[in-house]
Amino acid sequence: MRDVAAFAEFTAHGGRVAAARARFGGDDWIDLSTGIAPWSWPVTGPLGLERLPEPAAITALEAAAAAAFGVADPARVVAVPGSDLAMRLLAPILAAERPAVRTPGYAGHRAAWPDAEPVADEPGDHDLFVLASPANPDGRLLDAATAERLAAAMILVVDEAYADPAPGLAPRASDRLIVLRSFGKFYGLPGLRLGFVIAGDRVAAALRAMLGDWPVSSAGIAIGTAAYHDRAWQQAQQQRIVAAGAALDALLAAAGLACVGRAPLFRLIACDDAAALFATLADHAILTRPFADRADRLRIGLPPPAAAARLAAAFEEFRR
Repeated sequence: MRDVAAFAEFTAHGGRVAAARARFGGDDWIDLSTGIAPWSWPVTGPLGLERLPEPAAITALEAAAAAAFGVADPARVVAVPGSDLAMRLLAPILAAERPAVRTPGYAGHRAAWPDAEPVADEPGDHDLFVLASPANPDGRLLDAATAERLAAAMILVVDEAYADPAPGLAPRASDRLIVLRSFGKFYGLPGLRLGFVIAGDRVAAALRAMLGDWPVSSAGIAIGTAAYHDRAWQQAQQQRIVAAGAALDALLAAAGLACVGRAPLFRLIACDDAAALFATLADHAILTRPFADRADRLRIGLPPPAAAARLAAAFEEFRR
């Protein structure tokens, strides 16, 4: 069995294609490490980069996002330069004395709350709890009743980066149930660095004061507003994601790999030697996501159809 520590640079988060190229060689890499949709919303038209963003344009973006999330009051939806940064801004605003984070989970949660206690299920004597729904990496969902119960006992921060296009918990958000949403994953544009915090009046106002007059770029505003209004593309994207997920499931089953967790944009597989599988895939210029604390787990994002043959060949080599 190979030691996953040999691939430590790839266990913090996905997206490190340059490091993979330097380590394994090859040029035509397929990045399945991040759980990003392999189809991007088509960016066209003027992006307004020659001027500062107008307040009215930011308001229009937040209104479009609110409608997509099922939130009645757009004032409770705050545009941020990526949900990862938003967590780090929320930490001093919420000022928790006894935070907890769900484990296993997204490394950015621990980065934002470095003193948080890791908990596998529900927290005990804590005043803040941070988790993802769908969970990263196993895809678990937090139901509304449990969310309301936890929020009655402590501040609950729910990272719904992989929730699109479903409303999720956003319509229930308050100053005790704070929801984070990411634009880039479902719309296939992670480099835009656009996200949203949905909260109550107090937290929303505090976050806006911290962000200042230009929280996101003109490009983010233009692209985000148009994409959230593009219902036809959203429906087509959802159909593509479902089809690609079914195709990935078939490839995994054919390779004898057990799927132990899932979300629309990724699968979590169990494998006795996940590090060896990671290396085999990397030898085929396919980047996936290993885990430092689970040598028997590997997360695989949705491959575009053109990548299916290469992925199948890598699985077959590993199986042999």
